[in-house]
Amino acid sequence: MALSVFYSPVSSRALAIGVCVVSAIAGLPGCGKQGTELGGGSSEVTGSAGPVGAKGENKSLVKCDAPIATLALAENPNGYTMSSSYNLPSSPVPLVRLLAQQSGCFRVVDRAAGLRGTVQEQQLKESGVLRKQGNTVEKGKGYEAQYTLTPNLTFSEQDAGRSLGGVLAHIPVVRDLGALIGVVEQIKFKEAQVALLLTDNETTEQVSAATGSARTTDLGLGGLAFGGMGGAGGVGWSNTNEGKVIAAAFLDAHNKLVVQARGLQAKELPPPVAIR
Repeated sequence: MALSVFYSPVSSRALAIGVCVVSAIAGLPGCGKQGTELGGGSSEVTGSAGPVGAKGENKSLVKCDAPIATLALAENPNGYTMSSSYNLPSSPVPLVRLLAQQSGCFRVVDRAAGLRGTVQEQQLKESGVLRKQGNTVEKGKGYEAQYTLTPNLTFSEQDAGRSLGGVLAHIPVVRDLGALIGVVEQIKFKEAQVALLLTDNETTEQVSAATGSARTTDLGLGGLAFGGMGGAGGVGWSNTNEGKVIAAAFLDAHNKLVVQARGLQAKELPPPVAIR
């Protein structure tokens, strides 16, 4: 029996993914689930933060024993590099705000919709619309932001499946499955590169900066969904592969930033929120 040997520059990683696709469709064991990678493991931003502390947060989240200062999140004035076709939220700031509060390193003050709501309530009070007795909306009670955190995001998508499809086309048993080759050619590597910049509002000095990155392999195209990754029709950071890899990259950057922030001297903080 003759044995045909061929060579292709496709990476061993891409070839391994191709074998997994073939095995998954053929019902063969031995291929693990594909997930979002962060330092060798999968990761997502999840859970809550509030008066009782962080709940349901990612186990890899780096934390502080006590808050360092009050913090405001600022939108990047240059915007974020990601296509609108991915159906993602327009800004990652809410995602980073959750991470900052869950870590316990900062007390987060609102400079977005929450602040606009406070100003609106004050205006309504001054115009006589709101009740006078017992009204807690007063000027001069807001907390200053001692630091500002600005996120930066670049998202990229690499077409890895086309070269992989060419490799699989040389394998006789696979070559006969034309539909399979078409699916494999749609495999994409999705990668997010992010940065977080921390500025002292008293001095305007940038006191810390950190980058983060994450990569995911999208096998859920062409009507197929492997490893529970889901399709591209969902909206949000946890419903699409694009959202998951961006969230993981921000978690990576936040963890690195916290390591630096731990070295800062804590500022004088306002009274904590009243709890039961």
